[in-house]
Amino acid sequence: MYAALWRILPGPWWVRLLILLVAAAAVVTALVLWVFPVIDQMVAPQDVTVDE
Repeated sequence: MYAALWRILPGPWWVRLLILLVAAAAVVTALVLWVFPVIDQMVAPQDVTVDE
């Protein structure tokens, strides 16, 4: 899969690397801003206290 992705990207190796880094940063940003908050609301931990 990674080899096929590397082959279809245009330009020399450093342009390909730059494109992949920007794409990875975009995916991480989208996960942090939109996906993780939605999942956090669905799987909210219960407030548990321990009495001593």
